[in-house]
Formats: sequence, structure tokens, C-alpha cells
Amino acid sequence: MTTISRCLFSLSLLLAIPSVSLAQEAPKHSAVTPVPREGGWMQRHQSFNERVKQGNVDLIFIGDSITQSWEGAGRKVWEEFYGDRNAVNLGISGDRTQHVLWRLENGNIEGISPKLAVLMIGTNNSGDNTSDEIADGVNAIVKKLRAELPETKVLVLAIFPRGADPSDPRRKVNKGANEQIAKLAEKENVYYLDIGPAFLAEDGTLSKEIMPDLLHLSERGYRIWAESIEPKVSELMGE
Repeated sequence: MTTISRCLFSLSLLLAIPSVSLAQEAPKHSAVTPVPREGGWMQRHQSFNERVKQGNVDLIFIGDSITQSWEGAGRKVWEEFYGDRNAVNLGISGDRTQHVLWRLENGNIEGISPKLAVLMIGTNNSGDNTSDEIADGVNAIVKKLRAELPETKVLVLAIFPRGADPSDPRRKVNKGANEQIAKLAEKENVYYLDIGPAFLAEDGTLSKEIMPDLLHLSERGYRIWAESIEPKVSELMGE
């Protein structure tokens, strides 16, 4: 085989190999893979869909049990701060980022254009996902909100502290996630606020007067939440 023939043969082999992008997509993980849950979860999800169909929604809170419990321990505080603001609670106990993603893709924000969405989610992921994965999940939710609600401002809250003190393993995971979530404020109409220190003592410990189980808020905790975000909420809603 001549030198020219060998070169042509080698070139034909190279052309036969499918091209592979050097910048391949990162593999998906559970925190960004939308999935539903069963039982009473689906009933509550459907109730959200029915509520938003009625319209008159200016403010939405999106999250897990900590958000859902605005209807429990936080009920009086909710009525005081949000009762006259056409606010809708879109929190479901036990939800992770992947469950919120599924809900947003299946009716929870269909046909509405609120002035503001307040998002706080991710603590339930902290047992199975890394900090980076949780941040990916929150980022995916924000992208969905921006795509479906282009006129809505999004206030992303840092995941609240949990556990008795800073050594709590899942608090550490959440802290790492918050460091990544904070970067979302670089997006248009997306804002970030970390009110976690308002729940803590100076040494970083968490009082059971604020979170009785070191995760969920008491009425006092909900008042801290509402008062801490009120200036930003009022600003973003144009009040």
C-alpha cells in the first residue's frame, strides 16, 4: 500500500467514527428529575390546580412542610401578613425539589401571573442529595418559574437551618447548597435572601421555642419569617 493509499485509508476510518461533543450534558440526578407522589399528596396538588383556576393570585409561596404549615402553626401570622394580598400557599409536606418540579409542570402555576413567588425548598433532599445536587434542583425550579411566569419576580430563600447546632450533618449540606443557590440572584427578576441567622442564637444553636423539632417552625418562628422578608416582599410586589 502506497503512502497516499495509507493516508486515504486512515482518513476513511476517522470519518466513520461518530463525532462526540466534548461538552456533554451532565448526567441527571434525582433532585432535577420531576416525579409525583401518591395518596393525599395528589389530592393537595389537585386542590392547588383548582385554586389557581379561580385566578386572583398575586403572591405564591412554594415549598415543603415548612411552607404548608403556614396553614398550621403559622396560620395567624399568615392572615396578618398575607390575608389581604391574594396569597396562595403551594407547600406540601415532605416535598423535595423533584416533586415541586413535577407540580409546576402539572398545573400549579397554570394560567396565573402573580407579582411574586417566594420559594424555599431543599431540606428534604439533604439526606440523599449533595449540596450541589440540591442547588441544581432549586435552579431547575427557578428556570421553570421564569419560563412559565415571565412577569413574576422570584424571591429564593436560603434553606432554613436545622438541627441543634452547626455540626448537624444535614444543616451542613443545606449550608453548602445555599452557597450555590445564592448565585441565582444573578438571573433577571430573581432575588435571594438568607434569613437563617434570624432563627439562630449567636453561637449558631437553634432553640426549640422557634423550631420545636429543630426543623419545623413554631408560631414565633413564622413571625420571624414574615417579618424578615416583609421589606423585600413589599418592594418586589410594588407596594
